[in-house]
Amino acid sequence: MSVSEMMPAPATGRFIAAVHHFPVRVYFEDTDLSGLVYHANYLRYMERARSDMLRVAGIDQRANHERGAGVYAVTDLQIKYRRPARLDDDLMVVSKVAAVSAATCTIHQSVRCGAEELTNASISVAWLTPQGRPQRQPKAWTDIFTRLLQGEDLHP
Repeated sequence: MSVSEMMPAPATGRFIAAVHHFPVRVYFEDTDLSGLVYHANYLRYMERARSDMLRVAGIDQRANHERGAGVYAVTDLQIKYRRPARLDDDLMVVSKVAAVSAATCTIHQSVRCGAEELTNASISVAWLTPQGRPQRQPKAWTDIFTRLLQGEDLHP
């Protein structure tokens, strides 16, 4: 067995009921000169959590991209910063489907440190053709989003 095989896999997050939880630790590179997390890094944490949420839910973005079926693109973003995170803080990105349509999905996300909400955002994405035109999402995916929106536990 190689050393790589003996190491734990990267954190994937998990669903608790229909809400995805993704752990993040703040590293020095995440902070600015004041020692606080740089504002744009919250968007990176949220992007990682959304990508992981889709993967855990059974949505294979990579395979669809590689076969030329399409990609998601952010079409709207609203974010509110409440309190900053600091070096070595253990954070949790909590993601929940807020709306779904034929071509779009909106996910509400919050970044928490313990019980305290630091940042929250609403992110809408559209499913696009490789040429950048909106198209219907794969039906199996809208079915997954609809189940999550209704609060169904995908992994009981």
